[in-house]
Amino acid sequence: MRAVAAIVCTGFLLAAAQAADAPALPPDHPLLRSIAADVKADELKATITKLVGFGTRHTMSDTTSETRGIGAARRWVKSRFEEISKACSGCLQIETPTQTVTGPRVPKPTEIMDVLAILPGTSDPGRYVVISGHLDSRVTDVMNATSDAPGADDDGSGTAAVIEAARVLSKRKFAATLVFAVLSGEEQDLYGGKLLAQYAKDHHWQVEADLNNDIVGNITGDNGLTDANHVRLFSEGTRSTETPQEAERRRYNGGEVDSPSRNLARYIAGIAGRYLTNFSVRMIYRTDRYDRGGDQVEMLAAGYPAVRFTEAIENYNHEHQDVRSENGIDYGDRLAFVNFPYLAQVTRLNALTMASLAMAPAPPAMVKIAGAVAHDTTVSWTAVPGAASYRVWWRDTTAPYWTSSRSAGSATSLKLKDVVIDDWFFGVSAISADDYASPVEFPTVAGAFFPPPPAAH
Repeated sequence: MRAVAAIVCTGFLLAAAQAADAPALPPDHPLLRSIAADVKADELKATITKLVGFGTRHTMSDTTSETRGIGAARRWVKSRFEEISKACSGCLQIETPTQTVTGPRVPKPTEIMDVLAILPGTSDPGRYVVISGHLDSRVTDVMNATSDAPGADDDGSGTAAVIEAARVLSKRKFAATLVFAVLSGEEQDLYGGKLLAQYAKDHHWQVEADLNNDIVGNITGDNGLTDANHVRLFSEGTRSTETPQEAERRRYNGGEVDSPSRNLARYIAGIAGRYLTNFSVRMIYRTDRYDRGGDQVEMLAAGYPAVRFTEAIENYNHEHQDVRSENGIDYGDRLAFVNFPYLAQVTRLNALTMASLAMAPAPPAMVKIAGAVAHDTTVSWTAVPGAASYRVWWRDTTAPYWTSSRSAGSATSLKLKDVVIDDWFFGVSAISADDYASPVEFPTVAGAFFPPPPAAH
């Protein structure tokens, strides 16, 4: 009997280890299948072709010309959102928040403008899901505002993904509000991200997720390697707004790899596994590429969950380069180097994630665990609007994905018998009546998607 028990136990551990290597797949929804089918590579190509045609979109470039510079590009993006809105009977609210800035990379006062298209939610409009990409481009000299800077991949690809997501998702209705954000000033110091974060705070948005797309259209590196089957997804490990007291508790009890942004990344990986063929997420446990940044950093600094999508293999000959040919090598960020079927897959993943998040309830609030000096663990939480049921998750502390789960029905607590609190990480997701699930929320402020405001002193 002991030998049989040992074999069964070994088999269980092996199965758990294998499960830990892949994300749990969400239910299959016909709505999401239809959204994936609606994303078109030709639409993405048409958008980037138009953007490249403005010559340069440098933040400090011409704002008065109708054909060249950042001003013409911003006006075109606004007009494109207006066209999309007209097709859905005015469903989009178009906003253009602006701010005049100066700084090390902006020596004279310059207007920064973001172009936003907002699709209001039907039953949970105060909850926001955002997709963003930056419109501005650059060449080798970040201060050069006059030379041609096509910016096809960086970040015409992200801008095109935002616009295509707006075109596809505006045909449908969602419980939460969707925001399609085309930002400016990223290359000069993330000004567009700062402006977006401030706008969200000023308008009291409850941001559940910011999906930032920056350099998402290339498949071949300057090292000759090619990867058309993965997208990198960067997410911070601990919350940018963590206080010293919160950090102390997190260091002791865990949470270093369970920020809301990290659990958002796990959620996105599950969406890719369910709905996309030969295309998956490489979760990167960093806020961004090493010593580099993007507009999601400013959303994180404001306390909002945010991730960055970036192609699997970058081509550094095509990033931040003057357009030229030297020794048989083509430099510069030109249209010819964008792979549109690949960009379409990245765009599908973004659109599917936005739709799934917006159809699901918000993540459970105030998740807590109890069970010290006991063999059982009790997980509890506060109910959220729109949730028909809840699911408790747990995983080995070294596992990258959630591996085990149990339904709690409509209750707001669940005791896990013989699951020892010391040995596992825990979380909870909320589920709608039609089976759309929220991301998993980790206990305490370390994992809270909507942390409570600091206590007044």
